[in-house]
Amino acid sequence: MMKILLSKMDDIDAIFKIYDDATAYQKTVTDKHWRGFERTLVEKEINENRHYKIMEEDEIGGTFLIAYNNPVIWEDMGADNAIYLHRIAIKSSFRGRAYTKKIVTWAIDLANDNKKSYVRLDTHSGNEKINTYYKNCGFTYKGIRSIDWNKELPEHYKDGPFSIFELAIIS
Repeated sequence: MMKILLSKMDDIDAIFKIYDDATAYQKTVTDKHWRGFERTLVEKEINENRHYKIMEEDEIGGTFLIAYNNPVIWEDMGADNAIYLHRIAIKSSFRGRAYTKKIVTWAIDLANDNKKSYVRLDTHSGNEKINTYYKNCGFTYKGIRSIDWNKELPEHYKDGPFSIFELAIIS
């Protein structure tokens, strides 16, 4: 049975293997892909209780993180009443199990529990397969954003623009 749990420092090597696996897959479907992540960034997210793992029995099948604001991508809208999903990565041997849809359902519950109005996410523009998938998960396409990269962001944010998606929470 699948469970979503907070990531722990002991999970970090498994998390990075999943990121590597997901990046390898991204390279097969698009020319825009993750460029790796700083270990200190992931450690910070774990310490802030924002980094999650998807457990299937005793194996980590995926990972993602949340944020409660995202002004770099969402500008003025990024300081409002939303939960932001980031860096959803599913281990290749676990793909096809609808984990992203389960993450979205989980995020909707979290948004309701925290009286948030939206669940949002972003992805590189131009990948119609992932754009369609996010729409099938209930998100509304909100357009394209270009950003000014800064050192607080992972390297792949240098390769914009980004498609943004929003799911309105109906309580």
